[in-house]
Amino acid sequence: MRKLHYIFILTCLFLSFQGNAQEEMPLRAADTVKTIIDPNAPARAAFYSALVPGLGQAYNKKYWKIPIVYIGLGVGIYSYTWNQKKYQGFRSEYKKRLAGTSLGVNDTKYGDFTDDQLIRGQKFHQRNRDLSALITAGIYILNIIDANVDAHLMQFNVNDNL
Repeated sequence: MRKLHYIFILTCLFLSFQGNAQEEMPLRAADTVKTIIDPNAPARAAFYSALVPGLGQAYNKKYWKIPIVYIGLGVGIYSYTWNQKKYQGFRSEYKKRLAGTSLGVNDTKYGDFTDDQLIRGQKFHQRNRDLSALITAGIYILNIIDANVDAHLMQFNVNDNL
């Protein structure tokens, strides 16, 4: 008896799911939207962005991203030049001390530093300068990738009539 009960329940479930799968849904012409997909648009956006940073974002009409790109590049370039200037200062003072032409303690800028501190200062600013160059290059590459991906995503159909 229990076995028949399970068979009856399974049969009812099977028939109820089978009935829903057979329904037809009419398709109207107004439900579909024809859009022209330009396969060259992502490559063009990436090229524009590689040519002039932010131009690919302007091509994609995402104008709010342009200041972000320029702020990122500006901070990276500023950090690079600042660390380069500091590195050159430590390096020139160390070279003067090796040559014996330094003012030593009477020097107002580097007089309190020992030779070991000058070497560590050189290494510190050289490492930060190189890191700033890598980060700036990374921001530039992300600018190109963002323009390319954004142009690809603009071609997807995301209207309500999917």
